[in-house]
Amino acid sequence: MGVKGKLIVSLEVKCGGHSVHDIFHTNTQHLPNISPSRVKHFEIHEGEKGKIGSVVGWKYYEDGKEMFAKTVIEAIDPQKKSITWKVIDGNLLELYNSFTITTSCEHWTTITLVYEKKTEDTPEPLALLDYFIGMTKDVEGHLLKK
Repeated sequence: MGVKGKLIVSLEVKCGGHSVHDIFHTNTQHLPNISPSRVKHFEIHEGEKGKIGSVVGWKYYEDGKEMFAKTVIEAIDPQKKSITWKVIDGNLLELYNSFTITTSCEHWTTITLVYEKKTEDTPEPLALLDYFIGMTKDVEGHLLKK
């Protein structure tokens, strides 16, 4: 059993959390255009966009390297404007036994990474946390231009 960890960051967004949640939940396919330096490709493999149980593939850039993740939407809470994605395949599972990402967009946009490292020497996923901070800022910038 590996070492478990949790990283949380909350960002104040000027465009309102509901708008950010709309992009993350129902307009996710626009992320490659909104944040092209971070998101290369988004594809639904099973299910429907924004529905629990849907399986989604992501190609993204972390520290300049192209990465891949296949995720399943585990939970959606409309009141908290939150979505939980569980990683089921891809680069992250080379270093971690399990990995989930939750975005919550009430008053602030909060990103929570919950993971279990394969070894004690596995680094904390700080680059991925930075990725989500940058993507959230890209979404905010896009929404403020509208």
